[in-house]
Amino acid sequence: MTFVKACALSELEDDTPKRVELDGTPVSVVRTEGEVFAINDICSHANVSLSEGEVEDCAIECWLHGSSFDLRTGKPSGLPATRPVPVYPVKIEGDDVLVSVTQES
Repeated sequence: MTFVKACALSELEDDTPKRVELDGTPVSVVRTEGEVFAINDICSHANVSLSEGEVEDCAIECWLHGSSFDLRTGKPSGLPATRPVPVYPVKIEGDDVLVSVTQES
């Protein structure tokens, strides 16, 4: 896996998603419950930015239709979304939040 800097840890506010683009992939970076998560920023149901939604109970809610996605697994917790969104590995090095959106074989 190749990790790239997504943002500074100090830039993240608790429960407030931050949208970044890594290697052409839109990613929502979220600090919540003492951890940092990275999830694909596009809702699997309606092609809208998840980073514009709210975070609660380790899930991010799509602002358009209300589907929530678990930040750990990407799985939706309710309709209308039925497909998960990708989640990405995160490493913290100092103040850098590093995310891997690619898998190397």
